[in-house]
Amino acid sequence: MNESTPAAPRRPNARGHGERLREEILAAAAKMLDDLADDEALSLRAVARAVSISPTSVYLYFSDRDALVAATMQRCHTEMLKAADDADAAQPDPAGSLRARILAQAAWVQDHPGLYKVMHESKVGMPFKEILFTRTTAAVQRCMDAGLAPPGDAATVALDLRTAIIGMLSLRINEPGLPWPPFPEQADRFLAKLVGLAPPATGPGGGG
Repeated sequence: MNESTPAAPRRPNARGHGERLREEILAAAAKMLDDLADDEALSLRAVARAVSISPTSVYLYFSDRDALVAATMQRCHTEMLKAADDADAAQPDPAGSLRARILAQAAWVQDHPGLYKVMHESKVGMPFKEILFTRTTAAVQRCMDAGLAPPGDAATVALDLRTAIIGMLSLRINEPGLPWPPFPEQADRFLAKLVGLAPPATGPGGGG
């Protein structure tokens, strides 16, 4: 037997194994990035150790650390996008859908603050983030089409809203000691001032 054989060998040629191992690597990287809140502190060696493989094995799936970070963030962004889409689809009117989309995004961030910091502060390119902006623009446009918001350039309004939401979420993570109001209250002010929506009626979910 070759002395270089790993002590706990995997079966790279088994059907479906390669994809499972890739997912294990991504899951380990996501956990570490959430804890570290800084992708530059991520070690490929540490990720490999967490998955019980050699560092060389990571390179079978990701060319370098940046590639692993980008793939991990895309996986996480897809999870956040699905949460927002599901919340949007569950509402009966465009205004409620846009509000639910933003609150779902905020809830995901509350559960994964470190990942959100990496998603918006990393120097690694993440063009997939444009999908969320496109969906938000469409949601704003539906509000305008329904007469629930003043007519205008939906993309410009969505960009203003995106700037406000990302800035506010990032500040809550980086400066938790400030006297932050409940997130739904602040989101409603953004929606009223930037989109022109009427404040939601008080009821289930209205207070956070």
